[in-house]
Amino acid sequence: MINKLSETKAFGGRQMRFEHESNTLNCTMQFSVFLPPQAANAKVPALYWLSGLTCTDENFSSKAGAQRVAAELGIALIIPDTSPRGEGVPDDSDGAYDFGLGAGFYVNATQQPWAKHYHMYDYIVKELPELVEQSLPLTSARSISGHSMGGHGALVMALRNKGMYRCVSAFAPICHPTQCPWGHKAFSGYLGDDRDDWQAYDATELLLKHRTAPPMLVSQGEADNFLAEQLRPDDLGQAIAQTGIEATLERHEGYDHSYYFIASFIEQHLHFHAKYLK
Repeated sequence: MINKLSETKAFGGRQMRFEHESNTLNCTMQFSVFLPPQAANAKVPALYWLSGLTCTDENFSSKAGAQRVAAELGIALIIPDTSPRGEGVPDDSDGAYDFGLGAGFYVNATQQPWAKHYHMYDYIVKELPELVEQSLPLTSARSISGHSMGGHGALVMALRNKGMYRCVSAFAPICHPTQCPWGHKAFSGYLGDDRDDWQAYDATELLLKHRTAPPMLVSQGEADNFLAEQLRPDDLGQAIAQTGIEATLERHEGYDHSYYFIASFIEQHLHFHAKYLK
């Protein structure tokens, strides 16, 4: 059961925010939804958006400018939070931005004290779709996208769940987390020191292993200050070339890691998703 917290009309549709008790995360979770005007008369397909480090469910809905195009295309936007929240949910002891609250990394944690709450992978793949498809006028046609940490999550979920998502896209994703500082910190904390366990949450390694993927679009800004150390898109590009999957990896000169980059190309991404959500 979901409880509506707010509703605002936008581009003929409805921008809403909900909360519910999550059995997967053992806490109260909030998420945002944009329903296009077409949802007033029929069920519509949905794009799931996964946000990046430090974000909540409200960053994308307020900064990306996606509602206008989603309304034109008849696509719902499902925007979850980036980690469990609330009393009793542990956070990084030093208050770091890249671990703990706001930094769930879309994994199922196995290490204490994270294992009770930090199961964002199962929440996005299992609990949330079942919840929203029962409660809102949505078809079973889904796609997934995200930014940075969320781009990592979107790629991993699409690669691990064949047939669940019609297509996948990402802005500045963490492409090879087993080989970058953000990934090392998150995976060692949530999953432990056995690096074999990390492979299940690494898009580059998953692509090389499974050699199949839904249609994929990845956009990366060339002026992104995290490009070389954390994001490693060239690693993903090499895996795409080796496997020959249907994928486009675009590089955009002058664009950084911010929501200005997302807002600049979100229309292109939504049209990409619409092609496969019909």
